[in-house]
Amino acid sequence: MRISFLFLILTFSLPTFAQEYTPIPARQVQVVDTFYNVHIIEDNYRWLEKTESSETSEWISKQNDLSQDWLRKAERRSNSFNEIDKNKHIRYNFPKKEGKYFFSFAYTDTRVGSSLLINTSRNKKTREILIDPYNDISRKDKINISDYQVSKNAELLVYQYIRNGSDWQEIGVVQLPSGKQLKDHLKGIKFSNPAWLDDGFFYSIIDQEGKFGQTSGQKVYYHKIGNTQEMDELVFERPERPWVQLEFMTTSDERFFILTEKDERNGKLSVFYKDYYSHQPFLRPLITNFDRGLKVIDNRGGKLIGLTADNAGSSRVVQIDPENSLQWKEIVPPFSDGVLLDVMPYEDRLVLTLQSNNHPVLLVMGYDGKVLHKARFPFISAIHGLEGEPEEDMVRFILTSWTVPPVVYEFNIQSFEKEVIERTEVPFDFEQFEYTELEYKSEQGVKVPLVLVHKKGVEKNGDNPLLLTAYGGFGSVSTPSYRSEIIHFVEHGGIFAFANIRGGGDKGAKWAKAGKGKFKQNSFDDFIAAAEYLVDQKYTNPKKLAITGGSNGGLVVAAAATQRPDLFKAVVPVVAPTDMIRFEKFTVGHWHIDEYGTVADSTSFCRLKNYSPYHNITDEVNYPSMLVVTSENDDRVPPFHSYKFVAKLQNRKEQTNPILLKVQEDAGHYGGLTYSSRTQNGADVYSFIMHELGME
Repeated sequence: MRISFLFLILTFSLPTFAQEYTPIPARQVQVVDTFYNVHIIEDNYRWLEKTESSETSEWISKQNDLSQDWLRKAERRSNSFNEIDKNKHIRYNFPKKEGKYFFSFAYTDTRVGSSLLINTSRNKKTREILIDPYNDISRKDKINISDYQVSKNAELLVYQYIRNGSDWQEIGVVQLPSGKQLKDHLKGIKFSNPAWLDDGFFYSIIDQEGKFGQTSGQKVYYHKIGNTQEMDELVFERPERPWVQLEFMTTSDERFFILTEKDERNGKLSVFYKDYYSHQPFLRPLITNFDRGLKVIDNRGGKLIGLTADNAGSSRVVQIDPENSLQWKEIVPPFSDGVLLDVMPYEDRLVLTLQSNNHPVLLVMGYDGKVLHKARFPFISAIHGLEGEPEEDMVRFILTSWTVPPVVYEFNIQSFEKEVIERTEVPFDFEQFEYTELEYKSEQGVKVPLVLVHKKGVEKNGDNPLLLTAYGGFGSVSTPSYRSEIIHFVEHGGIFAFANIRGGGDKGAKWAKAGKGKFKQNSFDDFIAAAEYLVDQKYTNPKKLAITGGSNGGLVVAAAATQRPDLFKAVVPVVAPTDMIRFEKFTVGHWHIDEYGTVADSTSFCRLKNYSPYHNITDEVNYPSMLVVTSENDDRVPPFHSYKFVAKLQNRKEQTNPILLKVQEDAGHYGGLTYSSRTQNGADVYSFIMHELGME
């Protein structure tokens, strides 16, 4: 089967909206927990944690009926689906080279997950479908191919896929280039990527009790092609410490197997390696009980190239001789003018990307630390998809921004010449938009970067509809990427604003640490300060201000809404953790106690209680209109966080502004898996926001 056109796969998990409002009642069952003999915590909607019960299912069904009715009315007014779909349907394909083949994803049917395609040439217009989720895996479930790896001889491809949005994964293997499915089929995989070695690959499984029980007991296995999963070799486990996280890789030449063990409870990291060129390969420690991160990138001449941090937390590139692992050679020192995002080792040089105040920087450096080339892109944007072969001289990457569709560059690391090899055609004039870079003061006078996206000539009249968002967690660097939803919002006169709040990694490790753990409230303070600044500077007013965020960003907006409900008109938390007292009890929550804290410590418990959105809802407040979005199979942040949050908000006499709940079916932490479901979710979210802000 061949296809001659591709649709760009954009992963957006965005929120919803409303009109005449009658809340759905939820019964209260008194549940009281007492902490440290002092703190009494009520949790009268805990019964909603039983997601499979008929009572919970009936309540969810009624909530979805209510929200869908409101959203349909709102969408007809704003025509959101059609306009978002129009700008999303961009003909763009960025094939990635693996071995001697080129691979890419495309939606061959908007109602199912994306297919994996194969080609022998980057420029060939027709591509063969290698794996079709609908025909090759399941016609019953929604399937998403989450990862793939090509064997060193390019004869086989191992791929991972998820069903209906869950984090649980399965593995299959196909021959190249025919796509013939082999009998190899592995299950029970979570937070694991395959790593080839000879005629097999490494993977890991994990234990979990029930759909949303705690994950634990991760084990790494080696699977030889042709064997059943029961025959696989156990490589590593920590039965005495089942809470640790394991990551692994093989270097590009398959000389080294690298295993990383992270213990969240003591904040320590250990790295082990096996050298298959040695006379008797066995797993040996490279470094143990390290108090900073270390990510091995690849091997060059028997020396490991790694990314780590200095004592201040700034990223640097090092070279490590496994035979003398305590003597590290610094290749690239920490940068003072940007945050290091990506490193690609080539034979005689390194290619690096930085993000500097929302501007990407491309660097070529020698292994002696000398800068050979530096290119800083002048407009607010980001480099995505950096890829290339270690033995070649070419690097390919995508340059994009919120309103700038992807542009594909090819860059020669020897001549330093770059060439645009593909542009994305879109049905709008992206030059009508402009970006404004600002900086505002938060608590203790901290200066926080803020970017606005708007039409040219916008007036500071205090009455512009404005959508503010942020992430601010896990040291993640938030870089702009093309979103047709933002095009729709700005074309209708809105201003889109992104705040690089503390907790994120946008200004380095110290910035991330300042919004983590015991400093988490700083993230919320920064976000609230951004809203206050935008109002003070006459960009908008509280009746025209909406906020949204996903995952940790969803926590940020939910906390901001419960702490300062007077500031916002509309709030859209997406897959947000809102019950921070019980967060660590489910799925991977216990892996994130370094980010949020733990109830096992009395001081940490008090901080969690003080900002947990669910626990800070008061009876006397009419909170802003909300569309709370979650997914029924989200086993990263279980959906009952949203259920309980909505139930408590709705069941109060003072709440007259609408509180809506949208539960996405056959979806997980990143939303729906099909093109149609993702487009519809974006349309719902922006329809809700635009309706609440009075936009036509």
